Amino acid sequence: MAAKPKLYYFRGRGRMESIRWLLAAAGVEFEEEFLEKREQYEKLDKDGRLLFGQVPLVEMDGMMLTQTRAILNYLAAKYNLYGKDLKERVRIDMYVDGTLDLMMMIVLTPFKSPEEKEESLALIMKKAKNRYFTVFEKILKDHGQDFLVGNKFSWADVQLLEAILMVEELNASVLSDFPLLKAFKTRISNIPTIKKFLQPGSQRKPPPDQHYADVVRHVLQF
Repeated sequence: MAAKPKLYYFRGRGRMESIRWLLAAAGVEFEEEFLEKREQYEKLDKDGRLLFGQVPLVEMDGMMLTQTRAILNYLAAKYNLYGKDLKERVRIDMYVDGTLDLMMMIVLTPFKSPEEKEESLALIMKKAKNRYFTVFEKILKDHGQDFLVGNKFSWADVQLLEAILMVEELNASVLSDFPLLKAFKTRISNIPTIKKFLQPGSQRKPPPDQHYADVVRHVLQF
């Protein structure tokens, strides 16, 4: 039996969470090693396992994979969540890039000052409603299908659900003007592998707190 993928990252969401989501959506079990001390990071770097001196790092299929987008591309293709042809793939890429732009705004918020944090959260809500969610509502309306691309469950659906849930943690009523996205959220959340990942006790990580931000700063020294 093939070894489970092993994920090296902090005990929190950050840039690894979308990788956890995609593995979970594919029904793939994985192991994690959490970075809590500077020495752990330095050893990975010294051993040549971090291509550009950065995490996330995923060990799988005899490879040391780094760079978040490359890892996600590999997983989506490997587990048949990346469309049936190049035209579907480029649409998935466009939708994923859009949601990642929104999600990274949220991911970086814990590392900002209280004043910057307040401004950032206001901007996130504005962009979520006026740009990103408006676009996805229209996509669902225009094609009238259950999934974003090719009427088949894909990486784009996984990423959008993750983004929706992240924004809802900031404002629970954010989907009040987006009925199709609300139905999409319910539909994707009930896919068995996703439903399992959303249950308490899964490897899904909670929203970042100050301790998480402090550990990341300590390990990466910034």
